[in-house]
Amino acid sequence: MSVEVLLENIFTDIGEGPHWDEATQTLYFVDNIGQRVFSWNYKTKEVQKIQLDKYIGFIIPRANGGHVIGYGKTISTLDWDTKNVSLITEVDTNVVTNVNDAKCDTRDVYGFGTLGVEISADGKGSLYCLYTDGTVKKHMEKIAISNGLAWTSDNKRMYYIDSIPGKVYGMDYDIETGTFNNEQVIIDFKAIGTLGFPDGMTIDTEDKLWIACFNGGKVVRFDPDTGKQLQSIDFPAKRISSCCFGGPNYDELFVTCGRTAAPEEELKEFPLSGSLFRVTGLGVKGLKPSVYEG
Repeated sequence: MSVEVLLENIFTDIGEGPHWDEATQTLYFVDNIGQRVFSWNYKTKEVQKIQLDKYIGFIIPRANGGHVIGYGKTISTLDWDTKNVSLITEVDTNVVTNVNDAKCDTRDVYGFGTLGVEISADGKGSLYCLYTDGTVKKHMEKIAISNGLAWTSDNKRMYYIDSIPGKVYGMDYDIETGTFNNEQVIIDFKAIGTLGFPDGMTIDTEDKLWIACFNGGKVVRFDPDTGKQLQSIDFPAKRISSCCFGGPNYDELFVTCGRTAAPEEELKEFPLSGSLFRVTGLGVKGLKPSVYEG
């Protein structure tokens, strides 16, 4: 296994939302508080960025062209060439939140969550689904920081993270209706006590979870059925925020991290804080990510 710095100190705040686009062999990712979206082309190594003017929770390609982004408290489209942003829907109209992490299932459902602008354990955020007909449904509320959606390869299980209480949830999922039930805590980071907070998450072809450990300096592979830690990757940064599989064979793990609010002592100890990392030689592959069909 090898950990390399792919793009050194590219994030001014918190790197998040890595998403591999198979069609263009491109990695997309965001600097959420820095209000920037990025692309990195696997073949040419070219980096492009767009500066916007609101919190950016994620970026995911759209099947009929362009991208979908979490933009402030909205789900919006982004035209990469013109940099135009257009509204799809707005949520949480009565509370001060931002849209955070998001993923698509393999059919037509777009799961996304929100977090309070002022983070607190009392939970101002929610978990929503956006359907291709434009319908939005709230599924969970009183969420502190919504993060880390993933689905199993058979689409029968869904996983979700609320970072501040340190809970990773597993639930039964119905791919036909885009609904879930029987939510249970399957991993409790507070009970573990040594990994910081669970942040972004991805899943491999063996249906094992890879969870970024914010303030823990690691990505850890978990068995969601037992909660057992199977593998751990250490990074030269503490604030590891998210990860995704990509590359031509989906056997490379791309990992984001942050530097916002890090004290001077931490930045001296971890000068690569705010970098984008790549891990190879893991011996596993990830599932192909879905794009938004709406």
